[in-house]
Parts: sequence; structure tokens; C-alpha cells
Amino acid sequence: MSAVTCCRQQRPLLRPLEFLTKCIRSFSTTPTRFVTPRKLPRSTLLPGAEGVTDTSAIPLLHNSPVAALLRRRDPFRTGVIARKKGMTAVFDAKGVRTSCTILQIDRCQVMTNKTRDEHGYWAVQVGAGERNAKNVTKPMLGHFAKCETSPKQVIKEFRIRDERGLMKPGSLINANWFRKGQLVDLRANSKGKGFAGGMKRHGFSGQPASHGNSLMHRAMGSAGQSQGGGSRVLPGKRMAGRMGGERVTIPLVKILDVNNNLNTIVVKGPVPGPIDGIVTIQDARLSHPPNISTSYKKSMVHNPSKKAPKEEKAEAATA
Repeated sequence: MSAVTCCRQQRPLLRPLEFLTKCIRSFSTTPTRFVTPRKLPRSTLLPGAEGVTDTSAIPLLHNSPVAALLRRRDPFRTGVIARKKGMTAVFDAKGVRTSCTILQIDRCQVMTNKTRDEHGYWAVQVGAGERNAKNVTKPMLGHFAKCETSPKQVIKEFRIRDERGLMKPGSLINANWFRKGQLVDLRANSKGKGFAGGMKRHGFSGQPASHGNSLMHRAMGSAGQSQGGGSRVLPGKRMAGRMGGERVTIPLVKILDVNNNLNTIVVKGPVPGPIDGIVTIQDARLSHPPNISTSYKKSMVHNPSKKAPKEEKAEAATA
């Protein structure tokens, strides 16, 4: 038996992974005692998670559904439904002219509340306007009867942060729900322009108007590559198509005036949508919330733990 075979028999064969690990360790120049461990962030409970029963005892993950719900920064209060009545201008004490839009609230009432335990999120359903009962389906008539309100023309939901924003069904919300100088978020559907070309829809400059150009003045030109780009039109390419008719949100709009007698709110600048269009108004998410302790009325706050007087009288009679 040769010396080579004796060495092979004495030394056990290493697996490929073990051999690679041994080589990496041999080339490492940093001693083990100088390697600092990676610092992990301390696991803390996110604010507002005390209402969650199944996760309040353990730290919340940053990619959990509850953490995503808390990162939404929903307002504490519900919003209102208004109609766009037109634009005008106001002058301040220094004579500076400011363009503004008048929004009017029409019989805005609270319909029902959405809770996290039952629906997965906190929200308040609000209805506005008036509708003939003959033109309403029976399921919706039952919903309006349960909410103790008349048939509404428009129904919207407003996400809120927690149970502190729940309201009593049937409560009437007027223009004094907001204050002068407050910042709000406006949402409405923009005017529909129909099918528009690239110059009108995206602001293209168009092709040359002379020098041999024939019947291609407002055309957008090439839409994609040939064989080098895959012979296709890349997603997101700006082309001709349906313009307008989309939901637009204008954040941080300042309220210039509030008239509770006319139930109108005057906001700074333009508002998307046509005249008499539906506009939703809610406290701005990117701003500090208003003082909700003075904004709420005791008769409008919904307290699920407190029993109604009729239920208390019935329990006393049965006892």
C-alpha cells in the first residue's frame, strides 16, 4: 500500500460546504472577539394598539396588519359630505384677493359605525341629501329605518383612528363641525373630458408644423421600440386615452369662512369636479388634529358601553 492511500485513509473527506466554510474562516483577518453583533431595534408597542386583545401582550411587528392600520394616520373625527356651489373671491384687510370655493352641506347625518372587532377597521358611515322613498330599494329602506334617518341620496364612509371617533346614529352634522383657519382634505371626482389625445392629456408639444410634415401635427409619434426593446409598448406609456373622471384628493386646504346659518364652508382655491358635484371634507391627515374635546357634543358621541334609558327601565321592571 502506497503512502498516498495511507494519507487518504487517515484523513476523512470533507463535504463541499464544510470545505468552503473552512476556507472562508482561514482567509478571515478579523479576530472573533472584535466582531460586533448587529444591533436590532427594540421591540416596542405601537401607540393605539392597546385595544387589540390578541396582540396587546406581545410586541407588534412593523409589517403586521395592525401596524399597517396604525400607520395610516387616519383622522380622529369623521368627515362630511358637501356639494360644490361655485367659485368666488374674498379680500382680506390688506386688500389681497384670494380665490375660493363655496361648499354647502345638505342634511348630513350619521348612519352607522364600523368597528374593528366586527368589520376590521374603524369608520363612520355618513349620508347626505334627500331621496324619494319610491326610488329606494327595500333593503336600503330597511337600512335607513335601522339608522333612524330618512332615505339619503349619497352615502360615504370616513375612516377614523379609533373608537373615540364613533358617533351616535342619526346625529346631524352642520358646517360648525369645522373651524375657520383649519386645514382639511378634499376629495371629489374630476370632470370627465372623454377620449383625449396626447397633447391635451399629457401636455405633449406635438410634431413640427412645417418642413414636410403632413397630417401628423398633433400625433404623439412612436410608442415603443422595435426588436431591441421587445417589440412591445412598455407599461405606463403616456398615450391617448380617457381623460378625467378620476378621484382627486387635495390635501391641506385652508378653510376661510364657516357659515352655520347657510350651512356653507368656504375653502381656499379650486375644488375638482363640476358645479353641484359631491365633495367630501375631512380633517387633514398631514396636519395636527383639531381640539376634539371641544368639537364633540355629548349627544353626538356614541358610547357603546352606556345603555339606553329604555333598556335600563326594562331591566328594572324585570328585576
